[in-house]
Amino acid sequence: MSLKRLQNTIIQCTRCPRLVTYREQVAQDKVRRFQHETYWGKPVPSFGDAQARLLLIGLAPAAHGANRTGRAFTGDRSGAWLYDALHTYGFASQPVSEHRGDGLELCDCYITQVLHCAPPGNKPGRDEMAQCQSYMLSELALLPHLQVVVPLGQIAFDAYVRACQHLDILPDAKPRFGHGLRYTLRNGLTLMPSYHPSQQNTQTGRLTRAMFHDIFATVRHLLCSGSRHQPKTDLTTPPQQR
Repeated sequence: MSLKRLQNTIIQCTRCPRLVTYREQVAQDKVRRFQHETYWGKPVPSFGDAQARLLLIGLAPAAHGANRTGRAFTGDRSGAWLYDALHTYGFASQPVSEHRGDGLELCDCYITQVLHCAPPGNKPGRDEMAQCQSYMLSELALLPHLQVVVPLGQIAFDAYVRACQHLDILPDAKPRFGHGLRYTLRNGLTLMPSYHPSQQNTQTGRLTRAMFHDIFATVRHLLCSGSRHQPKTDLTTPPQQR
């Protein structure tokens, strides 16, 4: 199965009745500021560069973000933080992502999520995450050039660790979540978790812009030894500091 075919399968998924009901209800009811828009209201597919060396793992579509726009981290404040950082370090073609037709492209980067449907209260059930795990495992098999995996948040980290257990690639000492910690898996991949750029983290100062950018500066440094997509300029330093 190709990545494109897999994403088409994800878009048609109806495995979790609670999530199907919620995503469709949100798309019908909307919120006042988006009343004029037609919501996506379906599972949100993964997207990015099929030859990517960097994999980002989010939690789930935001009810009025990706569930509205149809693209991960698009149309909400978490995405504003994420794409700003990705653009700064050469992984995205532009620093903003407002809708799925805005021209944004990822370079050497692929984005997936633990859950492809918006969950009520942004809290997925264990059974729902288990239902989606097969999609992540399929993606991992279809992304042969991965070198670095960055789960955004504890739930994404735990989901990826479960996938690693399934693939038998965990190191002897089981990784634990911590912003910026770094682990080498048995297949040579680097696992480096980050706090999620949610408002709960960014508005409280738990995650600062400098902390978040440091993650991608480190990723760029790790990838610079490879030849593919290697930048012509020093992307380990933000433009304003060069």
